[in-house]
Amino acid sequence: MEARRAAGRKGLAVLVDPDKIRDGSDLDWMKTAGFAAVHTVLLGGSLVTEGSMDAVAGWIRERTDTPIVLFPGSPSQLTAEADALLFLSVISGRNPEALIGKHVEAAPRVRELGLDAVGCGYMLIDGGRTTTAHYMSGSLPIPGDKPDIAATTALAGHYLGQQCFYLDTGSGADRPVSADMIAAVRAAVPAPLIVGGGMTTPDAILDAWAAGADLAVVGSAIERDPNFLHAFAAQAEGKG
Repeated sequence: MEARRAAGRKGLAVLVDPDKIRDGSDLDWMKTAGFAAVHTVLLGGSLVTEGSMDAVAGWIRERTDTPIVLFPGSPSQLTAEADALLFLSVISGRNPEALIGKHVEAAPRVRELGLDAVGCGYMLIDGGRTTTAHYMSGSLPIPGDKPDIAATTALAGHYLGQQCFYLDTGSGADRPVSADMIAAVRAAVPAPLIVGGGMTTPDAILDAWAAGADLAVVGSAIERDPNFLHAFAAQAEGKG
C-alpha cells in the first residue's frame, strides 16, 4: 500500500466474511472481469462463528492471486494461508481489550504463523446505526460529524507508531465516512488511510478516494449485487 500511495495510485479492497461463505462457489465472482479492479482481499469480521478461515482462504487462493490480508475481529481469526495481517487496535474507543488486551493473546500465534503484521489504528465512525463492529468492540464510535475528533485521534495513533489507519462505519452501515472526515484525517497523518463501511455505490468509492483514502473497502454491496465490481470498473474507467 505504501508503494501504491507513493506512486499516486488508489486501491480497492473487498471484505470477505467467512460466515457468509458456504463453499468455493460463493466466491466465483472473483473470477469475473470486474474483479480486476480489486487490489486486496480482506478476510475476517467482527464476529465469525461458523466460517473456516483456512478453508475460505484456500478457496480465495484457487480463484485469484490478489493478496489476502487478515482483518480479524479476534485472535481465533488467524490462518497461515494469508499474506499479511492488519494488527488492529481500536484507538477510537477506550476498551483496553480492543486496544491491547487481545493483541497480547494473539502475538505468539502471529509469530508462529509467520504473518506479516501491520500495526493499524482502527477507528470506528458512527454510520447511522449500531453495527456488529461497534457492539463487539465494546466501544462508542466517533460521531460522524466530528472530523476534528477523528483527526486528533489519528494523530495520537501516528505518534504511537501506527503504520496505517482504518476509518470504518461497519458492515451494513447506513452511510459511509464523510468526505470531510476523510480529508481531516488525511491532513493529520502521513500514513496510508483505509476507509470502509456503508459504501453502496461506485460513486461512494470514488468520493472516498477523492477525499484522501488510499484504499476503499466494500463488502455488503458485493454480497447484495455480484455485479457491483463490474459496474464500479466501468464507472471508474469512464471517469479516469
